[in-house]
Amino acid sequence: MPNPVKDAWRAGRAVVNGWLSIPSAFSAEMMAKGGFDSLTVDMQHGVQDYLSVVACFQAIQAHPVVPFVRVPWNEPGIIGKVLDAGAMGLICPMVNTAEEARALVAACRYPPLGARSFGPIRAAIYGQGGGYFATANEDIAVIPMIETRQALDNLEAILDVPGIDGAYIGPSDLGLSLGFEPRLDRQEPEILAIYDRLLAETRKRGLIAGIHNGTPEYARTMVDRGFRLVTCSNDAALVATGAIRDVAVMRGK
Repeated sequence: MPNPVKDAWRAGRAVVNGWLSIPSAFSAEMMAKGGFDSLTVDMQHGVQDYLSVVACFQAIQAHPVVPFVRVPWNEPGIIGKVLDAGAMGLICPMVNTAEEARALVAACRYPPLGARSFGPIRAAIYGQGGGYFATANEDIAVIPMIETRQALDNLEAILDVPGIDGAYIGPSDLGLSLGFEPRLDRQEPEILAIYDRLLAETRKRGLIAGIHNGTPEYARTMVDRGFRLVTCSNDAALVATGAIRDVAVMRGK
């Protein structure tokens, strides 16, 4: 099953990614109509569980949008289940060492490249696993998050792990690890220098760099900087900020 996101990266194009925190197929369906290249179901900080992941994927499938998941942790059980559900991209938080990156790859790839158990119950739509198996190792995007000082210390070793497709910056946790407040759309020179280092190291290896953003304007500057996976819109945040804005207008504020 081809992955249009990886095709875009091979062509040098940036991928615009949305974020699904609400455990609802209806919310996922509305987001899927927004024109995103991919949508990531957030199991780490979103209000999502395995069944809501499946429901979101079912809603997304009617649209030309690639389904991703951010798993709650680098744990092979949940990684295998979301891949079996049909995730075509896997974003994993708090990958701090090459050993942890190797464990992530092993959980995402079938032998001989990894140790993923075979049983793609929904990914093979449904039970027709032969074609899926033939291309899954190549098609699924495996992306560790770089968000601690330890990960920065081990950055080159993490990126050298075979099977990694890139790295994804988590600005809030990265800032916390370096003594800053947690927030997105960072402007500190020290952190912008880290972004440029990541871009240089991924480019050198033919990998992509991704980043979480707070506004579409900042995300656009990150595309111009060289990032090839940019996330901005979160379904929960869009609902909340829209409600706050409309109430303020009606109250004359």
